[in-house]
Order: sequence, then structure tokens, then C-alpha cells
Amino acid sequence: MLSLAVLAAVAGAACGDPPDKEMQEAQRAIDSARTAGAEQYAQDEFTAAIDALKRSHDAVAQRDYRQALNTALDARERAQTAAKDAASRKTTARTDATRALADADAGLHEARAKLRAAEAARAPARILSGGRRSIDSSESAVQKARTAFEAGDYLGAMATARGVPGQLNAATHDLDAAASAGGRRRR
Repeated sequence: MLSLAVLAAVAGAACGDPPDKEMQEAQRAIDSARTAGAEQYAQDEFTAAIDALKRSHDAVAQRDYRQALNTALDARERAQTAAKDAASRKTTARTDATRALADADAGLHEARAKLRAAEAARAPARILSGGRRSIDSSESAVQKARTAFEAGDYLGAMATARGVPGQLNAATHDLDAAASAGGRRRR
């Protein structure tokens, strides 16, 4: 009689209900992680959460409710981790983007000063026009980076702003050399 009761309990557990509540909680956690920016800032953990929830749905379709429960709980935990990681990484990216924009602004300021010095030294027109083109291009890049920053795309802003000093290096070197050469000619 006892063994019959145990067998009935095991059969009942195997034929239990799907873990709908846990799967819904996992979906809400994934939605929250997406809102927190996990798709961009914690992509691996976010993708793992989505995959775990999909495996949970597959297990329900196969009537393996124990596996469905385990993967739904895993999906929820991974989504919560992704949301926390995204918040932390987004803060770091914002700080890094702010620093990259400041460096780009400093580079532009320096390039403009060297352009003025080269103009005052009557540098050749081709060097001046090359410097102006580089400065104009860099100003456009900084504006694009600021727009991305204001839209919350800190990674995009950082990538764009970090390219500006490199764009300006050759032009500022030429402008600096032209200003020095012009100053020596006048003496």
C-alpha cells in the first residue's frame, strides 16, 4: 500500500503542471534587463537568459516540467544578472564617453590654435586647407558623438570621439611645422 502511494506521488509529480509562473517571472526579468540595456552592455548573459527561457518552453512542449522549471529559474537568474551588469557597464561607458569627448574637444582646441598660428605665419595654402578640412571633419565627428551620447549610446559616442585625436594628428603636425617654418622665414 505504501509503495503504491509513493508510486502515485512520483507519477503525479511527473505529470504536474507546467511552471507558468516561473516562466512569466523569467520573461519579466528579461524584459527588465532589456530596458536596462543588457542587449548592449551585458550581451552574453542576456543572450543566455533568452536561450534558457527558450529551453524552458521546449521542455514544456516535451512535458518535462522539472526541466522546464529549472531552466525558467536559470533564465530569471541570468536576466537579473544581466540587468545588474548592464547598469554597471553603462555607468562605466558613460564615464569613458565623457572622457573621450573631453579629449576630442581638447584636440580640436589645440588644432584650432595651431591653425591660427599657421595662418599668422602665412603657411602655404595647401597646408592651411588640409588643416581646415581635418578640423571640420573632426568637429562633425564630435557633434555625432555628442548626439549619440545624448541618446544614451555611450559606446557609440566613445568610439566616435576616440577617433578624433587620430584624425587631427597629421594635420596638427603639418600646421605646427608650417607655423615654425613661417616664423623662421620672417627673421
